[in-house]
Amino acid sequence: MKKILVIQQKMIGDVLATSIVCNNLKTIFPDSEIHYLIYPFTKPVVENNPNIDRIIFFTDEFRKSKKALLKFLVSIRKAKYDIVIDAYGKLESNLVVGVSGAKTKIGFRKSYTNFLYTKTYREFSVPKTDAGLAIDNRMQLVSDFLQKTKTKDHKLLDNRPKIFLTEAEIAHGKKILTDYGISGKTYMVGVLGSGHNKTYPFPYMAQLLDEIVAQTGAMLLFNYIPKQRAEAQAVFDLCKPDTQAHIKIDLVPGSIREFLAVTYHCDALIGNEGGAVNMAKAIGKPTFTIFSTWIKKEAWNSFEDGKHTVSVHLKDFKPELYGGKSAKEMKSKAMALYEAFTPELILPALTDYLKHN
Repeated sequence: MKKILVIQQKMIGDVLATSIVCNNLKTIFPDSEIHYLIYPFTKPVVENNPNIDRIIFFTDEFRKSKKALLKFLVSIRKAKYDIVIDAYGKLESNLVVGVSGAKTKIGFRKSYTNFLYTKTYREFSVPKTDAGLAIDNRMQLVSDFLQKTKTKDHKLLDNRPKIFLTEAEIAHGKKILTDYGISGKTYMVGVLGSGHNKTYPFPYMAQLLDEIVAQTGAMLLFNYIPKQRAEAQAVFDLCKPDTQAHIKIDLVPGSIREFLAVTYHCDALIGNEGGAVNMAKAIGKPTFTIFSTWIKKEAWNSFEDGKHTVSVHLKDFKPELYGGKSAKEMKSKAMALYEAFTPELILPALTDYLKHN
């Protein structure tokens, strides 16, 4: 039996994306024991995943205390992993790889850390599939192991991240909607991004919400955490009275798993790109995503089909604003670029999307 450690110490979307490594390793090595090293706050997206035998947390204590970090690294060494796969590739994970003692150590190619690994992969700059760069690159990390299967059939591998909700959680999500008197067409709205420069301007978002309600008569749920109430309220206040009557702004899930349970019963998630979009896709929900003006769309616009999974980026409409620079190089101009990303650019695609979802 192989003992395998997969490392992804980053945000929710990254941890969810890298869970496909765990899923596919379990397909290739059914009798393996797979451990997943992540930050504690990202646990909800891999909870109940049957392909992960143990979740290990890299906590803040390890950054604050050298003694605690050393004790943790010793525990990694004692675990005697056969394979370590590092999808993170930063100092913290480099340390884990270095002390692991694993015979096989896999990661992404970087000139200054290549010596730590027995096999490295150069990250793609252009997507190879409709899964997008983030997932295409992670699938590389298990590609060589396919030779271990009897058929060596790439169809055995699954590049779609999945979140596993329990029947009890699904029923709980339905009860929340029922308790709020919500039935019929309902959209979850990613009304806020993870930061100011990842959030579609409030007046523009309000215009989109007005159109959604005018065209569909749907109920809208805002995805935000309690400390973001003032910002969510600001968007609400900019909406027309008829739209406000269709927004249940007080319905705030108490946890990520509860958010997932509620979203499971929605017709789609519409809004800013981020972890919520990736989570919605992982429970099989349609999504319409508005990308930040500086985020690289090709990395995270996974599984677009032009119908149920759609995204928009300012660069799609006004590439001349970017010149030869990448979207990320435009980060300092994100807010100015947002001014040019008017609702009029998005509405044709959104209107077509609403017809299908």
